[in-house]
Amino acid sequence: METRELRYFVAVAEELHFGRAAQRLGIAQPPLSRAIAGIERRLGAPLLERGSRGVALTESGVVLLREARAALDAVEAAERRTRRAALAATGRPAVVLAAKAGASDELLAKLLDAYAAEPVAVDVVLCGPGEQATVLRTGRADVALLHRPFDDTAGFDTEDLHCEGQIAILPAGHRLSTRPHLRLAEVTAIADLPLPRWPRSDGTFPDGPGPQVRDHTQLTQLIALGRACAVVPESGGTGLRDGLTAVPVTDAPRVTTVIAWPPHSRSTAVAGLVRAATAL
Repeated sequence: METRELRYFVAVAEELHFGRAAQRLGIAQPPLSRAIAGIERRLGAPLLERGSRGVALTESGVVLLREARAALDAVEAAERRTRRAALAATGRPAVVLAAKAGASDELLAKLLDAYAAEPVAVDVVLCGPGEQATVLRTGRADVALLHRPFDDTAGFDTEDLHCEGQIAILPAGHRLSTRPHLRLAEVTAIADLPLPRWPRSDGTFPDGPGPQVRDHTQLTQLIALGRACAVVPESGGTGLRDGLTAVPVTDAPRVTTVIAWPPHSRSTAVAGLVRAATAL
């Protein structure tokens, strides 16, 4: 199956409308319909249910959508990494490291210092919550700092770097801010300080009373204004702005920071960066 055909199918599966999919792809609708029908014939399975109310995915279609997205991501990643390998020959940076903005700052600084003597420089891409794995999968980064249990490490090679507990970030002066420690149930039960809602991978937000947030700066400002609280790794309490207090949450899951890279990587620069990280 050609990548062009996979892109055609993904467009129809995501739009659930042949006309909108054709417009998105910049092609006419008849050749798009013929292409999808051809895929179904070769696979011997219906991928779409066509009816008066529109288009719906069959079970086979759901499987192909998942696999097609993964395949297209892999192709895109291969193209990007090949271009960076070519750029490396010209002396331009060849290793891109993805990290969550506002997290693991001390670890990241130590890692960059430890790797500074290497002949290949490091470009750092700071991501929003949960974006590092996607950036790594799509080839926009060669290596990433991920955080279990929050980030998906499936399909990557990983090395554990650091394990820590979690803390609650509260407005200074809140009735619980002077407690020596809290339990997770106590934090989630604070009615006047709901936990924030972070975006899903598709950009939508889960339901709930908490404010929608996209980055660490938004979060800390909302907490300082008394509109939210948060449970974050202990390292997130370093250098808190005025008006915020950190309280340990004794029963929150421990967070493990890992360095992750694609298992097929043969880059000596990636291997060197991993060695530097595990030696810290």
